[in-house]
Amino acid sequence: MRPVTRRALFLFPVLATLSLVPTFVSVQGARRDAHLGFDGIWNSATATPLERPPQLKDKPFFTSEEAVEWEHQFAKNNEEPSPESAAKKVGTGTYNTFFREFGSHTVKTLRTSIVTDPPDGRIPALTPAAAEIKRRRVERQKNPGSVEDVGLQDQCLAFATAGPPMLPYSYNSNYQIIQTSDAFLVHAEMMHDARIIHLDGRAHLPSSIRRWMGDSVGHWVGNTLLVDTTNFTDAGGFYGEAGGNFGWDRNLHLVERFSPFDADTLLYQFEIDDPTAFTHAWKGELTMARSPGRMYEYACHEANYSLANMLRAYAAER
Repeated sequence: MRPVTRRALFLFPVLATLSLVPTFVSVQGARRDAHLGFDGIWNSATATPLERPPQLKDKPFFTSEEAVEWEHQFAKNNEEPSPESAAKKVGTGTYNTFFREFGSHTVKTLRTSIVTDPPDGRIPALTPAAAEIKRRRVERQKNPGSVEDVGLQDQCLAFATAGPPMLPYSYNSNYQIIQTSDAFLVHAEMMHDARIIHLDGRAHLPSSIRRWMGDSVGHWVGNTLLVDTTNFTDAGGFYGEAGGNFGWDRNLHLVERFSPFDADTLLYQFEIDDPTAFTHAWKGELTMARSPGRMYEYACHEANYSLANMLRAYAAER
């Protein structure tokens, strides 16, 4: 029998430790594999409107045939105008359809609006105080005296896609989701915001700490990720506000659910409770499609002189 060398004595604990690594990795992997399926790129562009159109007032769902007809009409309404009709419009115009990504299909649930509650599919009215704040903001946006008076979108600070809640826009409605054992990261292409949803059981931050996108904590309920977000700032604006399109103040309490709908579809649901902004709580849902592509940096104001020129134009009109 050969004697045990000092080298062997050193390797024994190392090999013993390494032998445990596959077991550790498999356990960690099993914990993470229980909720795999959300990693990747998702797109929320849709032909389904945020609020239910008046002609569909009492109709929460399409039939399959009605959805196809709606998609056809939606595509027709968003066709590129002819040069003759475009020339008749007053103003400088905007992006053409090459830059748009409205979405060609309704949500897979066949709902007629993203808003699901109230039953009429419409966002509840603002409280009188919130409505007055919105009125003053919109008035400043019509005749801005400084950059801070311009809408949040024109300042390239915020878009509805990042939210939260996350709503589709006319372009760049893309998200990258990255999962770990203790966090769920949602990276919005526009404005390249990254929201970290903590899954390690921590409590919300103290109420004295406020964030633009709030403080998000979550936990799994079966295959659904339930996310609770509080600690918002007052900077979000209100739905329908030019350049805002959000809907919160510091009192917003947001609940979100991320669920698998099918192999290539994610169901996203949200609940908004903000008693100082809205007269009633409201809910919504949409489906997101898995995207095979990649996300690229969205540089809204890089080498962009538009904002300064907009302010000069407003000043010249005075």
